[in-house]
Amino acid sequence: MGAGFSDRDIAAMSAALDAARQGHRGANPLVGAAIVTADGQTVTGFHAGAGSLHAEADAIVKAKRLGVDLTTSALFVTLEPCSHYGRTGPCTGAILDAGIPEVVFALPDSHAVAAGGGTVLAEAGVRVRSGLCREESATLNFRWRTAVNASRPFVTAKIAQSLDGRAAAADGTSKWITSRESREHAHLLRSRVGAVIVGTGTASADNPMLTARESSGRLLQTQPLPVVIGVSSLPPGSHLARNPDTLHVRTRDVTAALAELYAQGIQHVLVEGGPTLLGSFFAAGVVDEIFCYQAPMILGPGRSSLEGLAISTLSESIGLVPDDTAEPAISRLGRDVLLHFAPAARPADFTI
Repeated sequence: MGAGFSDRDIAAMSAALDAARQGHRGANPLVGAAIVTADGQTVTGFHAGAGSLHAEADAIVKAKRLGVDLTTSALFVTLEPCSHYGRTGPCTGAILDAGIPEVVFALPDSHAVAAGGGTVLAEAGVRVRSGLCREESATLNFRWRTAVNASRPFVTAKIAQSLDGRAAAADGTSKWITSRESREHAHLLRSRVGAVIVGTGTASADNPMLTARESSGRLLQTQPLPVVIGVSSLPPGSHLARNPDTLHVRTRDVTAALAELYAQGIQHVLVEGGPTLLGSFFAAGVVDEIFCYQAPMILGPGRSSLEGLAISTLSESIGLVPDDTAEPAISRLGRDVLLHFAPAARPADFTI
C-alpha cells in the first residue's frame, strides 16, 4: 500500500473529498468516493447519512447506471472501505462483486468494528494503496474521530436565540423566538440523530415531546430517542413522563450521561437545552458542532441561551469557526439566520 501517486490520482481523490462534503455530519464520517474509468471518466458518490448507501456503493450504483466498465476502473475513497455488516452490507463485498481491480483510500478507518477493509481487498487480489490526501480526510472528520476514540456519541448542540443572545424573555416566554422555517429545519435535524437531549428544567417548563415532525404535525419517518438529563423527577402528566421510550439519565455529569447513551448504541445526539444543560456540554468540551438559529429580535432582560460557563476573561473563551462542510456556514431560514459552527481547534491528543 505504498505511495507513488500521479496527477490523475490526486485529481480523483480531490473529487472524492468534494463529494464527501455533500453528506451530513453525525454518527458516521463524511466519506466520498470517485470511480475513474480507463478513458478518464469520473463518477462520484457520497455517504448521505446513517442508513444510506456508503460512498463506495453509491458510486458503484451510479457507475453501473452509466454503463461503466468497472473491471477496468479504479476506485478512490476518502476512508478505508468497511468490511462489516451494519445497516448496509460491507463495502469490501460491493467492490469485489463489481470486479474493481484497484482501490486507493486516504485514511485507515480507526473504528475497530469497521477497520481492516484494505487488507480484505488486498488478500482478494485487489491492488490497494493508501495515504493519498490523508491529512485532508483526517481534517474533514476529526471531530467524528474524536468522538469514536472517546467512545461517546457525536454531539450536536442547538441554540435558538435573539440577537442579544436570549433564549427567553424576562417573563419566561419563548414561543416562538425563531421562525417556522427554523423550526422545520430543527425537526429535520432531530430526524437525523439517535437521541434528542433536554434537561429536567426544560422538560418541566416546556413539556416537549422531542419528536421529529413535519410542519403539519405529522411524524417524520425516523424518530430520535427522547432523553432527559438531570436528577429531578419529570412531572407525571408530561409528554416525556408518559412516553415509555423516554430515557431519564439521572445525573448532572454530561460525560457519564454520554457514556451511558453510547453503551446503549446511540452514536449521535442533539442537545436542545435548556441553557444550563447546553452550558454544561460546552464546559465539558464535548460539543462537536453547533447549529445556532439567530432570530432578528432583541429581548433585553431575559434568560441567556447559554448559562453556567465559568468564563471571566477573553482568553478563556471557547473558540468556534464557521463550518461550511456538509452544511452551509451561513444560511437564511425565513426571517432567521442559521449559523453552523465547529470547535476552533483540534484536541491536543488528536492524531491521524
